[in-house]
Amino acid sequence: MGERDKPWVMRTYAGHSSATASNALYRRNLDKGQTGLSVAFDLPTQTGYDPDHELSRGEVGKVGVPISHIGDMKSLFDSIPLAQMNTSMTINATAMWLLAMYEVTARQQAEAAGEDPDAAVRALAGTTQNDIIKEYLSRGTHVFPPAPSLRLTSDMIAYTVNNIPKWNPVNICSYHLQEAGATPVQEVAFAMATAIEVLDAVRDRGEVPPEKFGDVVARISFFVNAGVRFVEEMCKMRAFVRMWDKLTLERYGVTDTKSRRFRYGVQVNSLGLTETQPENNVQRIVLEMLAVTLSKDARARAVQLPAWNEALGLPRPWDQQWSLRLQQVLAYESDLLEYEDLFNGSAVVEAKVNEIIDGAQAEMDKISELGGAVAAVETGYMKQALVASHSERRQRIESGEDIIVGLNKFTSTEPSPLTADLDTAIQTVDPNVEKAAADAVRTWRQERDSDPEKKAEVQAAIERLKSDASFPDVNLVEASLRCARAGVTTGEWAQALRDVFGEYRAPTGVTGSVGVGEAPTGSRLAQVRDRVHATSEELGQRLRFLVGKPGLDGHSNGAEQVAVRARDVGFEVVYQGIRLTPAQIVKAAIEEDVHAVGVSILSGSHMELVPEILDGLKAAGGGDIPVIVGGIIPESDVTRLRALGVCEVFTPKHHDLTESMGHIVSAIRSRQGLEPDAD
Repeated sequence: MGERDKPWVMRTYAGHSSATASNALYRRNLDKGQTGLSVAFDLPTQTGYDPDHELSRGEVGKVGVPISHIGDMKSLFDSIPLAQMNTSMTINATAMWLLAMYEVTARQQAEAAGEDPDAAVRALAGTTQNDIIKEYLSRGTHVFPPAPSLRLTSDMIAYTVNNIPKWNPVNICSYHLQEAGATPVQEVAFAMATAIEVLDAVRDRGEVPPEKFGDVVARISFFVNAGVRFVEEMCKMRAFVRMWDKLTLERYGVTDTKSRRFRYGVQVNSLGLTETQPENNVQRIVLEMLAVTLSKDARARAVQLPAWNEALGLPRPWDQQWSLRLQQVLAYESDLLEYEDLFNGSAVVEAKVNEIIDGAQAEMDKISELGGAVAAVETGYMKQALVASHSERRQRIESGEDIIVGLNKFTSTEPSPLTADLDTAIQTVDPNVEKAAADAVRTWRQERDSDPEKKAEVQAAIERLKSDASFPDVNLVEASLRCARAGVTTGEWAQALRDVFGEYRAPTGVTGSVGVGEAPTGSRLAQVRDRVHATSEELGQRLRFLVGKPGLDGHSNGAEQVAVRARDVGFEVVYQGIRLTPAQIVKAAIEEDVHAVGVSILSGSHMELVPEILDGLKAAGGGDIPVIVGGIIPESDVTRLRALGVCEVFTPKHHDLTESMGHIVSAIRSRQGLEPDAD
């Protein structure tokens, strides 16, 4: 046996229900050999709302842990010494706020232990994702417009370089780009363009002197995706390494090779995980992990794996343990870490790497001509490119050109013991979690404000934050730290900045030429298009279909693809983007006089939000409008939704959108009293 390299940091992306419950989960995972933490925050925390806000309805504790104030942060890391931990926080729009509370918690831990608080802060290691540009393109948890958002990121980078030198203040994130449909070339190009935008912003703000800019580059990390085409994905990572080294040397003059090292963590692909035959997801996850571990020269520094049942719902601790064990077997039982890079000298690998680099550079040149990544977001260029790529991928799956085992080929199967009881195959969040969190934050504010001194400090901290925000050259971290110490809540911090910066709705990407265009005569697409046209003729007006995204779920990829395919088959599509209230969706449905409403929810809030939409439509005189729901929805909830009056429920197993459009036409004909047609 040769000398073994040190394994990568092993994490599982985790957090749910409450700070106390998540703390218990983290401590169990650490006991199982996990070597770092990866914190999932719930959607209200990610988008800057307290649990009792109207938009938090149905979202509290579902996809992560709610952190409303410094008290929650202390509970989240109780008995976990932060100065000794490596923590990744998947947080973007509110990243500065969560880091401020993390630092204050670390200081308080050190003080309680009789240790030096400043030393504890300097020892903090970990990452805040903090890549806001990809939020406009894929994940959808942005709050503020691009310019102030970049300012928050730049302020954090400058602060951490000077005060928390082991912290990675930003994770340039291509993970969600691939989830939104990016090809390897697009993933590399868009991520690198984002990095340029961030680094240029830091340089131009002037808070970091030129001689320390190498320290900035050294703390920039990346968070990438790895799909099942693991040879291509491995070559993509080697392309990333070369392009980053060249960029940081030539554009930013960083001469230290260690500072130019491409440092990345990875969450392997969730887009390709299937609801049908979900046991196949295990081998998919292993292949995807190999893409970022096999090549020593481009090996990930940290890896977190999804669980086999991600397409079904929230994984249980046992499911997360299985994913952790996959990493441990590879790292400790195999001989992978005993060898130098396995692919150096491979002509096949070299050709593929060069192909990706050439394609990515051409795409980066195009983005540069548009004025950079922010301009490419604001014009809709990058978003439309992702929607188009995702549409092409989906069409290849529908046609069978791309084979997904168990989904569009080899679909016959034996009953799976893993899913024999679907209600226990995933973890469910106690419905009382939301009420408890809302009550808790109200109690926090009331008790805090009942003390005149504390109330005055809160008001002073918020006013300081607003004042600093109004001066573009002032770093906002110190004001945020003051807010954290005073007991300001997440919603209060974000609202103060909303008052100064405003909010932003990103382009949807479903306009323009995205779609299939002409359909061959006799094809299924042409048949559904004929049915839409015939039904429009019978009703005397073109069929209109509203696609709605209620709540805070920003995963809009599915909604966008539904909108594109609905337009392909001849619907007039109404799509207003993400983060709508049920009342707004109802209002749009009535005002636009639509014939069907499609609701997309992936966060698990369907049982709270869909009934509000149904009731709202009935109250507004639109009770005859068929409502179709799509998302990650357990079978028991499918039954409940149908009982409430939902016409159709589509989950990840319904991969054929053309077929789904046919069902929607049938639902419209039924509700309109038309004779059934040949579907």
